Amino acid sequence: MSDITPAPASDHFLMFAIGPKLDFAARLRALDGSARISVICRPEHLARITESGNYLRVLAVSQDAPMREVVALARTVHELLPVTRITTFWEHDQDRAAAVGAALGIATHSPETVSLVQDKHAMRERLRQVGVEDTASGRAYGEADLLAFGESAGYPFIVKPTAGTASFGVTLVRSPEEAAAAYRAASGDFPGITRLGVLAEQYHSGPQYSVEAFSEAGEHVVVAITRKYSDPENMVELGHVLPAPLDAGAEEAIGRHVGRVLDALGVEFGPTHTEIVLTTEGPRVIETHLRVGGDDIFNLAKDAVGVDMIDFQTRQTFGDKVLPDIRAILESGRAPRCEAIWYTAPKAHGTFIGLADGEAQSPDADVAVLLAPGSELTGHGSFARIARARASAPTAAEALDRARSKVDGLSFLFRVSSTETGTV
Repeated sequence: MSDITPAPASDHFLMFAIGPKLDFAARLRALDGSARISVICRPEHLARITESGNYLRVLAVSQDAPMREVVALARTVHELLPVTRITTFWEHDQDRAAAVGAALGIATHSPETVSLVQDKHAMRERLRQVGVEDTASGRAYGEADLLAFGESAGYPFIVKPTAGTASFGVTLVRSPEEAAAAYRAASGDFPGITRLGVLAEQYHSGPQYSVEAFSEAGEHVVVAITRKYSDPENMVELGHVLPAPLDAGAEEAIGRHVGRVLDALGVEFGPTHTEIVLTTEGPRVIETHLRVGGDDIFNLAKDAVGVDMIDFQTRQTFGDKVLPDIRAILESGRAPRCEAIWYTAPKAHGTFIGLADGEAQSPDADVAVLLAPGSELTGHGSFARIARARASAPTAAEALDRARSKVDGLSFLFRVSSTETGTV
């Protein structure tokens, strides 16, 4: 998508990937009440459609349906009323949106870019080919491949699904004895993730960050850099604070490196969320995504620096040039404000009952319980987290302390079977 042309009156949007909790259709109609919207989504996403009566049509297609079926359905929609815009506000089905865009001649992310972003092995290969990074990596088809990788690249190393999100199936392998369990974890089935195999990659040591950026016509602007805190055992993310406490040199190096990564992957427009490690040799990418950051990071950015990335994504979907406005906000000289979020993810297995005081939610509006009573807690991935708290402060350290104090003040009840071992 090298250029974005002004939208004609009364656009017809074909929307993919209905994201959780946010009514993106309402955002589109807030800009143009006459906008018409058709949806192609997965059956499990139907429950997220909050204004189904206002859509022209909603087509549910299973995750494993062949791409030719999705394209054929999109062509039928296009024949009924020409589609003028294709959009997806979340991660799932970006490959479908790209394939349909290519088939209909409508601007969106290219199929190659989506493939490079979603297939972590392909991303590593591309970055290596163009000289951006040389992180050792390789596909694994069994425990033997992981053992061979460990012998070649050394320990520890990371094992994870080649395609995935929310830290599902990610393991830090410290010794050969851990390889078998790591392969089983990464090769399992996870909600909404297309199986593309298992990836082994070099472990980079250092503090972790994510870069929330916005692109337009191949130009990239860093909106904020987020400091990330993860569980050292299962890599589940436990907390975030932004803007990250960084000196000017480190901030510039991170932003410059992420720009090179996005260029190499062919990202030309929209929000991106890129996770990196700041090693002693410089920044190294973990992965990137063609969407805003999860874990409420897009809201942290909005409150801390004043940039509503989803609002700008919506405007850009209509053809607006948005980078000048984003830059104006970032350069406006706002008073320093840091936003933090912290999660609790106990090493517990069993049935979640609720807060120990019997309440469904904490009385603090900035604290939320994430699991419904009766949910099974398995300790896997980001969905093992049971509560989170947000806080604001003039500095990152203060914001983190406030968020952690709030969530640490909660007590929870679990029901475990008599065969469970350990304590809760």
